[in-house]
Amino acid sequence: MSYPPDPNNPYGQQPPPPGYGYPQQPPQQPGYGYPQQQPQQPYGYAQQVPPQPGYGYPQPAGTIQANNGYINIANLGTVKLATMGQRFLARLLDGLVTGVVVGIAMAAGVAGMIGLADKTTKDCSSYEYPSTAWTDCVNSNTQASTNVVMAMFGLIAVVAVFGLLYEWLLVGLAGATIGKMALGLRVVRESDGQHPGVGGGFIRFIIPMVGAFICYIGALLVFLSPFFDNSGKLQGWHDRAAGTLVVKK
Repeated sequence: MSYPPDPNNPYGQQPPPPGYGYPQQPPQQPGYGYPQQQPQQPYGYAQQVPPQPGYGYPQPAGTIQANNGYINIANLGTVKLATMGQRFLARLLDGLVTGVVVGIAMAAGVAGMIGLADKTTKDCSSYEYPSTAWTDCVNSNTQASTNVVMAMFGLIAVVAVFGLLYEWLLVGLAGATIGKMALGLRVVRESDGQHPGVGGGFIRFIIPMVGAFICYIGALLVFLSPFFDNSGKLQGWHDRAAGTLVVKK
């Protein structure tokens, strides 16, 4: 049905009144009968998840990784602790190395002492007693015995110094003896992952050596003490005193 145009309306036909012939839709109220739409993340970007502690993030130095034989050390990261079997084999190799060197030195020293004694010792019974020749013979025998005893003490001192320098300086300055190097083991400071140094190497060496004076039982207890460490770091008493750990490269 059409209506004649209003002559007073300069724009022609008036629009129909609101709602005339058209159903009016009520405005939607938030939450009224309609599900709320959550704001969506931008397409192509992963949703941020708060990081879990200890997963993929550096941990404090000295942290044991779930007691599975790994430990976090400053400047080294996560490294594997040396097992007691590896440490035992390394010490066995060191014993073979030092035994060969000491054996060669002992054999050479004993041979030299025997030659010295044979050269200066005489049978004094062939000389008339008392006489100048007899007195000289006795003095020569006494001097020869003294020389042999002094040579024995000197040989013992050389062997002791070699053993001291072998364990002390190699661990302190290089971080490993020959036996440890062969098995890929290294002694490091727990605080910074560096070599123990001269002081730390000496402390680590001298503790089992002091125990060795008691029929070597004390040294044996020191070497077995990592079994008693309940921290999971396999630190022996000498390691705790020096602040060191034995790790696998």
